[in-house]
Order: sequence, then C-alpha cells, then structure tokens
Amino acid sequence: MKHYVYMIRTVNSKIDKTYVGYSYNPEKRLKIHNLNKGAKSTKGHNWELIYKKKFKTKSEAMSYEYYLKRDRKKRKIIINKL
Repeated sequence: MKHYVYMIRTVNSKIDKTYVGYSYNPEKRLKIHNLNKGAKSTKGHNWELIYKKKFKTKSEAMSYEYYLKRDRKKRKIIINKL
C-alpha cells in the first residue's frame, strides 16, 4: 500500500495558510478538505495540493509528517520551489 505525506495551501483567501497531513490518497483527501469535512483547521477555506511525498511504510510517512508539521523552515523551502 502507498503512504503519502502531503501539503495543501489556501486558494483565493486573505489568509495564506498551509496544512500538512498523511493519507493513502492525497487527491481524494484534498476533496474532503474542500468539502469542509477534513481537519478542523482546514474548514472554511479552499485548498490546493502543492506537495506530496510517497513512502513505503506508514511508520515512515507518519514520522515525516510529524517532522514537516514542526519544521516551518522546511515548509517554506517547499513552497518557494513552486
């Protein structure tokens, strides 16, 4: 099974916000976020998928998600590469 860590960013919003998450299917998860059924912090905004990284194991993916959620410098590097 594929395991992904993804990053989404707000679209057409006064607030520039990012969110990092874990999913088996990031594209499907993005749709859930945009239907306001995702994480509490993503509700009320429209989102676009800006980054995803595939991992072999759930454990690796969860560890990277934890790292990326706490490392704002790494998140900024990813955003600047767009």
